[in-house]
Amino acid sequence: MFLDLIHISLPEQILRGYAVGQEHCRFSVSTALKGAGEANGSGSTPRGRHRVRARIGDGQPLGAVFVGRRPTGEIWTPQLAAQHPQRDWILTRILWLCGEESGFNRGGQCDSQRRFIYLHGTPDDQPMGQPLSHGCIRLRNRDMLELFAHTPVGCRVIISDRAGEPV
Repeated sequence: MFLDLIHISLPEQILRGYAVGQEHCRFSVSTALKGAGEANGSGSTPRGRHRVRARIGDGQPLGAVFVGRRPTGEIWTPQLAAQHPQRDWILTRILWLCGEESGFNRGGQCDSQRRFIYLHGTPDDQPMGQPLSHGCIRLRNRDMLELFAHTPVGCRVIISDRAGEPV
């Protein structure tokens, strides 16, 4: 079954995936440490209506490392992390978002796609359920695998300041 809507609640730090109006999956996430915001360079998670623009990483192993949306051939380990302490780890799979609201999260200095806003895997030693990212939506690697398997290009994504299910 493919999802037709992903709802991310910033206050709850929860992602809910829906297919035909029914909740299909629920995952704890980590959004931006700097909170919600749409401006380029803000380090914030953009709100509003989005779509999945691209699915990246199909067939890569669990923990595969991506830089510039390309697999490096590395697999994340604590030893690799110690060698590269400044990396913002993008692992396993990427769902690249594009905004759908001109002047809010699309175009100009607020374009989610140009900001490279993704849903992506993160090291399993990183906490979930609290905002710590640089703007993206982080998931556990196994959760990212499951979400990726059920999410087509074009799937609607709503990032909201509201708790609970989407309106």
